[in-house]
Parts: sequence; C-alpha cells; structure tokens
Amino acid sequence: MKMSFGLTFRTAKGRWMANLSRQSSGGSIGLFVPPSPPLDPEKVKELQRFITLSRRLLVMTGAGVSTESGIPDYRSEKVGLYARTNRKPIQHGDFVRSAPVRQRYWARNFVGWPWFSSHQPNPAHWALSNWERLGKLYWLVTQNVDALHTKAGSRRLTELHGCMHRVLCLDCGEQTPRTALQERFEVLNPTWSAEAHGLAPDGDVFLTDEQVQSFQVPCCSRCGGPLKPDVVFFGGTVNPDKVDFVHKRVKEADSLLVVGSSLQVYSGYRFILTAWEKKLPIAILNIGPTRSDDLACLKLDSPCGELLPLIDPH
Repeated sequence: MKMSFGLTFRTAKGRWMANLSRQSSGGSIGLFVPPSPPLDPEKVKELQRFITLSRRLLVMTGAGVSTESGIPDYRSEKVGLYARTNRKPIQHGDFVRSAPVRQRYWARNFVGWPWFSSHQPNPAHWALSNWERLGKLYWLVTQNVDALHTKAGSRRLTELHGCMHRVLCLDCGEQTPRTALQERFEVLNPTWSAEAHGLAPDGDVFLTDEQVQSFQVPCCSRCGGPLKPDVVFFGGTVNPDKVDFVHKRVKEADSLLVVGSSLQVYSGYRFILTAWEKKLPIAILNIGPTRSDDLACLKLDSPCGELLPLIDPH
C-alpha cells in the first residue's frame, strides 16, 4: 500500500487552520488497518460463547482498536509506524532531560493536535461501551492515550498509559487540559507555520529540525516548570498504584478479552500473566500474532470494529 500525507498548519486572519490531505492506493477507509482474513463464522460463534459464559469480563484494549478510527499504530504489518518509517517513538528520559527534545516534541504535537483530537470512536469502542451499560463488561483497561473509550461513554475504565488530552507539569504536578495548552501555543507562535509529512500514533507529526528551531514552548503557568503530556512515554513506568489497581480488577474478573493489542509491551502483558496464573479463560482479538497466543483459549484475526458489534452481550 502506498501512502503519502500532507499536514499544513498556518495562520489565516489571525486564526490557526489545519489542513490534512492523504492519499492511498487503498483509499482512506481502513488506512491504518492491516490486512486480515475474512470473518470465520465458527470463530464468531466461539467468541459469542466466550462472552455469554463471562459474568465478570475484563477487557484490555490496544492500538488495534483505534486504527479503524484513523489513528495509526506502531507494530501492524505494512501499515504501522515501524513498517512505514524508520522513526522511533520519543523516549521518556530524553524528554525529561532535554529542552530541545521537548521543543521538538511539542512543535510536532502542536501541528498534529487538531487532527488527533478530532478522531471519533468506531463501532468497537461503541460496542464495549454498550457491554458496560448492559452489565456484561466488568472493567476496561486500555493501553491507548486517545480518549476514544471515554468519548464512547465508557466509565469503568483505566487508562493504563494516561491520556493525551491532559498535560502535566513535571515539577509541581499540575494538570491542565490539552486544549488550553493549544491556545497558549498559538499566542506564543503567531507567525509560525509548518508543513509535515507523516503521522505518528500518539498525536504528533514529522517535522525537520529547521522547522522546529523557532517554535516557542510555554512553561507551567503555576510554577514555571516544564510541561509533558500526561502519558507514559517509551522507557517510562506506569504508576505503581495504577498497576496494583488493575491487578485487583483482573483477580476479581472471571475472564479476560484482549482487543487490538500484540501485548509486546510488558506494562500490559503482565496482566495477561496474572490472568493465566489465576486460570482465567483468555480470548484474543487481534490482527496478527501476539505475545500471549499460547495462553489463549481463543484467538481471532479480525478487525475489532467488524467483529465486536456482532456479539450479543446478553
């Protein structure tokens, strides 16, 4: 699949405007969804039986649940970031230690934010929200930072890696909405403009070093400290209290369903190990192999938004 992206951010009569154009030989529908085999009716029946027998179902979701909303992931074959580029995600240590790294990150995120924040839930998000409303889903743990489960109405939810819609001060811990920071960026950079080619999974875009040099980054309005999105970057650690909380939810569950995750990152994989040790039945819905296929009683390779709405949660 050939893909090209253009994302332009410019001023027009004092207002910031973003224009995203994308072309793909495969069309814009399913742009970041990897190829998969046709739905197997027998597998659908097996998943239906798994859900029907569950009384305290815990669901863990990953990036694969949001690709159908137009957000790319890292690892999907042919369409993930690693398959499309040789770029690597930002590292926690680099961000914390280096002001130039923070400047580059926030410039890229500033350009990508209107695109990233505009994404909406797809049928998979809505299905899981409906399962919760009907009492089928006991708890939802997501590795995603896009807030799409919240937009779909999920409330029994733990955002394991945080959320891009919040900003955190590294010094005083003050939390502010990401939308408020966007306004501060606009005030500090009234004449700055950039055109980017390429979209990253966590809301930023690709810019050159030259484009970034003049970008101004605000500090915490409360203490003057550096700002960071309230997410766990690669190389960072999940809050231990949050880890303990999720372990408790897993131990209270009677089954576990993985949706759209390869489970390559240990922060999510450890909960599958806990479920396995507790002898919970585990089902996995993910296009492509996962780290826990050998622990699952059921594995399905289908788009999440295509399969989950077919399941009756009653």
